[in-house]
Amino acid sequence: MPKGNGKTYLSVEEVEALENAAKYLRDRLLVRVIFWSMIRVSEAVVLRVEDIDFDQGTLTIQHLKTRTRILCPFCQTRLSRAAKFCPGCGKEVPEPVKMQQEEHKIRTLPVDGKTLALLREFVEGAPRIQRDGGGLIFRIGRVQAWRIIHDLAEKAGVGPLVNPATGETRGVSPHRLRDAHATLMVQKDDSTDSIRMLQEHLGHASIATTMRYRKVGGKEHQDWYRRMTADQVAT
Repeated sequence: MPKGNGKTYLSVEEVEALENAAKYLRDRLLVRVIFWSMIRVSEAVVLRVEDIDFDQGTLTIQHLKTRTRILCPFCQTRLSRAAKFCPGCGKEVPEPVKMQQEEHKIRTLPVDGKTLALLREFVEGAPRIQRDGGGLIFRIGRVQAWRIIHDLAEKAGVGPLVNPATGETRGVSPHRLRDAHATLMVQKDDSTDSIRMLQEHLGHASIATTMRYRKVGGKEHQDWYRRMTADQVAT
């Protein structure tokens, strides 16, 4: 693995290096779809032909998430994981009820022209994908998708990156692609309207999650500090 470069996120040039390192069109397309569309790897691997609207230039993303709700066995009030007494009925909770709840969300995302053209080329060049009126684009699972991105990064000499919260290094992965483009979008425009649009695009339930992309690397921090203190006189 190459030595870390102190960066917290990938640049567009580094993502292009991953693309150029791909031997197969499928792998190059996987990089582009995750980075430019900013979708989750779990959403990418279930992408189907019928989810692509070539005329409108959009992708329909279907996201299924399972949540566990913890409820009071007496009154069904929602509880925290550490609750000993129910805030609803006041009774002591000997054993809470755990209920699995599925959330199915759909969002339609614009696709850049180059990625759309590659999707068309890939679909038209792989008849088995279109069998029975449609099928999975990539035909791989999450683990294989992670391995493809990881191997392309090693081949291209890209990474690893630094986790801004812990300082630990981490390898390039599908989420780092999504993370990188979202961070670049916020750096380009961090207005309230832009952040809310990004929230919708990423499929975040809370805008607080989207705000985490307001991260900066060491050079950005230094440039900001110098700019902010340029007119001050040292004493």
